[in-house]
Amino acid sequence: MERIIEEIREDLDRRLAVAAERLADRAPVEDPAHAAHASYTALLGRAELCDRIHHILGHVVEGLVRGSRGLPAGLADARADGALRAGQGLPLASLLGVYRLCGRLLWQTLTEAVAAHDRAALPRLLPGAPALWEVVDRLADAAAESYHRAESARGDRERELAAALLDTLLEGSGSAEEAAGSAERLGLPERGRFAVVVLGPGGGDLAGAGLGGAGTTTGAEAETEAGTGVHPAPGAPRLLWRIRAAGESCLVELGHHPLESVRELLAPLGVRAGVSPVVASPAELAGAHRMAVLALRTAVAEGPRTALLDERLPAALVAAEPELAARLRRVVLGPVLALPPEDRRVLLNTLGTWLTCQGSTTYAAQRLYCHRNTVSNRLRRLERLTGRSLSDPAHVVELALAHAAVVQRPASAVPPAPAPSPSPSPPSGASSSRTPAGTARRLPRPRA
Repeated sequence: MERIIEEIREDLDRRLAVAAERLADRAPVEDPAHAAHASYTALLGRAELCDRIHHILGHVVEGLVRGSRGLPAGLADARADGALRAGQGLPLASLLGVYRLCGRLLWQTLTEAVAAHDRAALPRLLPGAPALWEVVDRLADAAAESYHRAESARGDRERELAAALLDTLLEGSGSAEEAAGSAERLGLPERGRFAVVVLGPGGGDLAGAGLGGAGTTTGAEAETEAGTGVHPAPGAPRLLWRIRAAGESCLVELGHHPLESVRELLAPLGVRAGVSPVVASPAELAGAHRMAVLALRTAVAEGPRTALLDERLPAALVAAEPELAARLRRVVLGPVLALPPEDRRVLLNTLGTWLTCQGSTTYAAQRLYCHRNTVSNRLRRLERLTGRSLSDPAHVVELALAHAAVVQRPASAVPPAPAPSPSPSPPSGASSSRTPAGTARRLPRPRA
């Protein structure tokens, strides 16, 4: 092959220049990958495309010559080309298409040049076809490998940038101007409907739940790609996840969707989650993040669920003041907490169930799988121990808040009672129960 090329070298160089001009004119039409990329011409321009094609043709010829001498083809130029095109955003299919078309055109040009020089020498050219395509493949592979490396590095940088932008918004670590700039770069509107979600320990499989993927998430476009906006389904709220060692947070752009729709989005994760109230601007997201953390703390020991802050305000108030919560536990429920573990568990579980059932002893008994007289006896014992009456609304508020403080306390300090079994809610008119003596006893029904 080297001898044939040397014999027609001058004519071949001239023909390759003409061929590059022809290919530059027809590549976008013949290659669907080029035609589908509307910015291809704007990106390279015809003159640059022509120069690149001519350059590739020359490298393939040089590779053929080196191969004839037992030397490997030079790949440095192809690698540089792949990295450059990745940075420019040219599709990989378009890049590889140029190499494929160059190989085809070079073989055509070689046969024309050999035929013009000595038609009888054409059979000598045929064994060089595999060598030609081997050189083209090596150049294309080198360009593709470099392209992928550059694209991966760019993706890492973009994820890191998105993570930093989300941190600025969720942590409130920047000025108002920086927050506005971060929101703009993340594609968030200046005014809208936003919320923040914080997941409990263990997180969840974001990608498997359809909440991550090529890009959720900043911190995760998991996904789980952190920091990337992900729409789990067409028309669903946009989610931007931030995954860190301390836990997972998510900025939700609700659009027209109600806040309650977040429950449905998070349900596949099967973990506890706290959800902030809706805020109207990115500048309020730091505060929303703090509210979501409080909402999550109210869901401790209640099993997988999504806690919306506005539905858990009394418990959130306790969670926001740890020192006051500790005082509340000691002052209101101190005698109960001093009981042996099993007695303590039974009384706290009964109180929590009674509060959940809006003060109905009958429905509390159904949930606890015991007789309502048993529930009444336990409640009377709790009244004696605490010195507080369940018929006094002010005392009920104290007991409800103190119970929330106990539930939120670390499990190592107070063993949590098992979650009660679900049962029907009491009718709106039911507010009384009977004591074992048969005396009607009116019990208030606070909403804990």
